[in-house]
Amino acid sequence: MSKTNQSEINAVAWSACDTFRGVVDPSDYKNYILVMLFWKYISDLWRDHYDRYMEEFGGDKTRVNRRMARERFTLPDGASFLSLYEKRNEADIGERMNMALEQIEEANKEKLEGVFREVDFNNENKLGQTKDRNARLKHLLEDFNNSKLDLRPSIVGEEDVIGNVYEYLLERFASGAGKKAGEFYTPGQVSSLLARLLKPKKGDTICDPACGSGSLLIKVGRQADDRDFALYGQESNGTTFALCKMNMFLHGMDSFDIKWGDTLRNPRLHEADQLTKFDIVVANPPFSLDKWGQDTAEADPYLRFQRGVPPKSKGDYAFILHMIETAREGSGRVGIVVPHGVLFRSAAEGKIRKKLIEENLLEAVIGLPANLFFGTGIPAAILVFNKGKTTGDVIFIDASHEYKDGKNQNHLTEEHLEKIVSTYQSFETIDKYSYRATAQEIADNDFNLNIPRYVDTFEEEAEIDLDAVKKEIVGLEDELIEVRSKMDGYLKELGL
Repeated sequence: MSKTNQSEINAVAWSACDTFRGVVDPSDYKNYILVMLFWKYISDLWRDHYDRYMEEFGGDKTRVNRRMARERFTLPDGASFLSLYEKRNEADIGERMNMALEQIEEANKEKLEGVFREVDFNNENKLGQTKDRNARLKHLLEDFNNSKLDLRPSIVGEEDVIGNVYEYLLERFASGAGKKAGEFYTPGQVSSLLARLLKPKKGDTICDPACGSGSLLIKVGRQADDRDFALYGQESNGTTFALCKMNMFLHGMDSFDIKWGDTLRNPRLHEADQLTKFDIVVANPPFSLDKWGQDTAEADPYLRFQRGVPPKSKGDYAFILHMIETAREGSGRVGIVVPHGVLFRSAAEGKIRKKLIEENLLEAVIGLPANLFFGTGIPAAILVFNKGKTTGDVIFIDASHEYKDGKNQNHLTEEHLEKIVSTYQSFETIDKYSYRATAQEIADNDFNLNIPRYVDTFEEEAEIDLDAVKKEIVGLEDELIEVRSKMDGYLKELGL
């Protein structure tokens, strides 16, 4: 049997959105579509394994059921996608779908608890009155019953096809979701860059305290050797938290622990009265978050703000300080996407920045092109901190001018990514691209990290040959005289 093409699966999954377009808000229907993909995947995977074991054990259902009980998850009887598809014409199909999801969640509490809390297939406000709602749900079930969406491993192969289509849908939803898109998705190129900069290794623990849908976390994890790593994260948005847990499951990430809650006000990854320490901490948190929790920061039981309390209206350094505190002492690495204001703003932020540099924690400042991120056109930067630095210097990289133009977003190509990573690894000054600054140079700049202070990208304009310009002007004037003469001749012939 031929394998299903990745692009075909992507196209079918995206076309299934037509059932909702123009009727249901995209911020709502994305959850329904992604849940349907997840549901179809676990149903097809369960069926694939069941059929394989039936063949292996010669139809012995007792042995088959015993083996199925050791699968990554449990699919209760009557809760599969196919079971609901066969009942697609029932008047209470929405309620039946809800009950099936509840059964799946209950049977897999450890991994899937809370995953379906934001999705209600019987919701009149979102999906319409009974007749319209039933028609949409029927169409949705039929869309996902498409033969191109047969997600059994025997059909799609062993590659990460399911994870890929999930990422494809997340990015498509993010690209059209306006300013809130960045809350749940980091562009793949930026995730890849962070993963390669931090260079995780086998056995590492990796955490994203603002993990969104988990795409960045998964990308960093996959830079580690084999599957010997553990992923941790926290997400404040309940809907996005659910997306993250599904994303982990669809990518085959079994060693993960994702918490729901506000990282800054209520960090949930801790051991007794100490924050859990990780080998790698990475994040693309919301830029300049207002009302992040400054009112309780001074009394923080984990002493995250001992270097200073960030401004009430800008939570950038709150995330930075949290991440540094959760990086393993002596070896932990931190990578964070920030707005450029973090590099030079004064007052409380300036004092925090000074202490971080004096403690020799900052390793790299990397300027990125504008319009890379969904929902904002402003350029961002990446800060890399390293608790195991072997030098007191900091590498500044200005990658803001090298990118590929896109219709809605700009992009970093593989060539661009490789140049940034190799420059970071070599830690060398490259004319008009990077600069290795000493701690004294940064202090002399009053701890201002604005990249143009260190990397001079100014291009001198070519000298103007005034004699050549003069000759060109004379030539143009002669041509103008000749053209006017011809025009006068034409006018005379016309009697004008």
